[in-house]
Amino acid sequence: MTLTIGHVTFDCADAAALAGFWSELLDRPLDADASAQFATVGMAEGTSPVLMFIQVPDKTPGKNVIHLDLKAEDWREQIDRAISLGAEQIGDFDEYGTQWVTLADPEGNLFDIAAS
Repeated sequence: MTLTIGHVTFDCADAAALAGFWSELLDRPLDADASAQFATVGMAEGTSPVLMFIQVPDKTPGKNVIHLDLKAEDWREQIDRAISLGAEQIGDFDEYGTQWVTLADPEGNLFDIAAS
């Protein structure tokens, strides 16, 4: 038996709003029953991994230790697009033979966009 990724889960204050950001950024549809308490991206279309957003009363403080690494040939344009959707640019990196930018989504969850 092997394990597979079922969901990538985000604890958040407003599940529908944060799911909407990721839906736009990844160009994947926001599932129909999104609410402030619970939302998913990709479950209805059957794509993997499903992004799941759950409202929690208090997020764990500090840096998130798991994050998404995204890549694109037009990575600089995608960084600008993410910022236009509400992301904040945190830092630029050129290490390990790769260039990438670390950003934070509207609720402060970190993610990277790298050159592919």
